[in-house]
Amino acid sequence: MPLHRQSRESHWSSLFAFARSMDALRRFDSGFRWLIWLGVASMLSGMAASLPAQQADSTVASNRELPDAPGSEGTTANPVSKSSALAGTVVDSNGTVVAGARVALSGTAERAIVSGDNGEFFFSKLPPGSFRVTVTGAGMGTFVSPEIRLAAEQTRLVPDVVLPVAASMTEIRVSGDRNELAEEQVHIAVEQRVLGILPNFYSSYDWHAPPLGPKQKFELAFRAVTDPTTFLGSATVAGFEQATNSFPGYGLGAQGYAKRYGAAYADDFIGRMMGSAVFPSLFHQDPRYFYKGTGSIPSRALYAVRSALICRGDNGGWQPNYSHVLGSFTTGGISNLYYPAGSRGVSLTLLNGLIETAGNAGNNLVREFVLKRLTARAAE
Repeated sequence: MPLHRQSRESHWSSLFAFARSMDALRRFDSGFRWLIWLGVASMLSGMAASLPAQQADSTVASNRELPDAPGSEGTTANPVSKSSALAGTVVDSNGTVVAGARVALSGTAERAIVSGDNGEFFFSKLPPGSFRVTVTGAGMGTFVSPEIRLAAEQTRLVPDVVLPVAASMTEIRVSGDRNELAEEQVHIAVEQRVLGILPNFYSSYDWHAPPLGPKQKFELAFRAVTDPTTFLGSATVAGFEQATNSFPGYGLGAQGYAKRYGAAYADDFIGRMMGSAVFPSLFHQDPRYFYKGTGSIPSRALYAVRSALICRGDNGGWQPNYSHVLGSFTTGGISNLYYPAGSRGVSLTLLNGLIETAGNAGNNLVREFVLKRLTARAAE
């Protein structure tokens, strides 16, 4: 039975009991009649005043006992979060934090943020599921995490978010006309002199020197064969041959010396022009010796001797040294035209060709181990 109904019946029962008591008292003494009516009036007045309050209290109490209406908790309390989160720190290969890296989330949910000043990132309010984290940075490589599975209300740390250094190709553009750069190489070469006197034109101390064009190859060769020291060298060779009576068909005396001098200079001129200009232009090969300067002495010596048989092409690659080898044997063949008849033949061709090739290997050894320290204006 409702509480307010029970209260009303309780009040009425009390009133009836009181009335019966008063009626019995009235029979006892009619002089108390006025008191009876006064008590009844007071009782009625108290009931009238108390009923609304009791009804209100009963209503509140009744409401407290009722269950909450469906959905009422959404307006009276915060729901329990069922979301998950991913966090991590972006660093480079040296362990330095990377700020401003783009961190992209893919999978069950897709989002993108940037790492903070401390390299950290944080994805919150994620639904349960599978995710991948992709991190990119300016001038750096890309990090892609393995698949990460998140359960409800789980927070996981993405380990080892390391951005590698991006593999890149640097293109170096050399300003200036190719012909101008080649002319500059000739200018550098002709100023290289041992002790400031002897030419060291065909040694390059710049491993990345630009190639010479055909014009520059002929120009440098002509500068070499017309240098005063070349004439002096031919005179020295002719004097030695005169003293040992080499090639006796030339005879002795001034005439024999002149013939020997002419032959020595012709060998030098033809060998230089053929081996350093004509064939290098035809085969696109560089006639210069590129100074190594590093490694053990045996390795440098082997490189120097080998350079007589292997040279650098104009494209920067290494090739069989057709230019010097063919130049040496071509010179030996042409020498049959001006050497004494008794000295001509295949043997002269082979002898002069081998001497020229061996001499080139010997020159390379001197260039590798001696001339650099003695050469003025050698590029470091």
